[in-house]
Amino acid sequence: MNASNPAPGSESAPRVTVVVLTRNHVRQTVDTVARLLALAECPDVIVADNGSTDSTVGLIAALFPQVRIVQALRDRGLAGFNRAMLLARTDYVACCDDSTWFVPGALARAITLLDANRDVAVLNARVVGDDEREIHPACLMLNATSPDTEHHVESPAGPALASYMAGACVLRASVFRALGGYDERLSHGGAETLAALDVLAAGHRIVYCEQALAHRDPLYRWFTRAQQCALARNAAWVAWMRLPVRDALGATGRALAVFARQRSLGPAGFALLRGAFWTLRRRHVVPPHVVQLTRQVRRAERHVRAGIPAMAEKYDRSGQRAW
Repeated sequence: MNASNPAPGSESAPRVTVVVLTRNHVRQTVDTVARLLALAECPDVIVADNGSTDSTVGLIAALFPQVRIVQALRDRGLAGFNRAMLLARTDYVACCDDSTWFVPGALARAITLLDANRDVAVLNARVVGDDEREIHPACLMLNATSPDTEHHVESPAGPALASYMAGACVLRASVFRALGGYDERLSHGGAETLAALDVLAAGHRIVYCEQALAHRDPLYRWFTRAQQCALARNAAWVAWMRLPVRDALGATGRALAVFARQRSLGPAGFALLRGAFWTLRRRHVVPPHVVQLTRQVRRAERHVRAGIPAMAEKYDRSGQRAW
């Protein structure tokens, strides 16, 4: 691990740390880290390596000695963020993967917004491709299904969300640490959904911030049959852990429908059932206002998918919850 950053409390101490999650993407990681270190906000940068077997760790250490590196022995998915978040010395932590970077000024705007809105714990960035007019479909879906957007509510902090993209967000570090980080069993899909429900249950807000702009290359990510089944299974597990029985049964039905479409009803259904005891032991239903928010978002998602099938398909295949 490398460290040569200003001490907290000094005039030049950064306000935000950027954690870059990577695994075996040396070229993209080098490019992303270089872009982040060139930002005027001068963020601390931590690379969270999920068990890379290529030259990622050695090359980052050689090229960027000021960057701290946190190494895992295997692919821990989103849980790879956890240890890096504990090492961050700033109030705010921006999270991205090795193909995503924040544009100049985006982190400064996020800091200003978080400073002014103490109840906001998570800002979801607007993610675009090379052409800034092409927005990530998960961002479009988040914005379109926000209850604030539906009811034409204008909030200075941005539209309220019930979830967020773990690989394109700015977090209040103290809130994330209080939650205990991302659950490793859900770390390849669903961990940020569980975290979002716990953030909201604790009385914080999650908002979509168009001013916090991030680029991603490539813009879309396609999932295998097994990954789509895992996403649906984990969504059902999260529902059983945090939502009323009605909602959990709905999530289970949607998972079974995905399993059937992917011709994996038997194996995936057994995996879902096998985790039932684990999820029920951790069951703690969130407050009614959080349940209501999730139901509003679910209804809005159905309308969006029915009205804009092309965007809905991209959302399904690119994966908001498995960024």
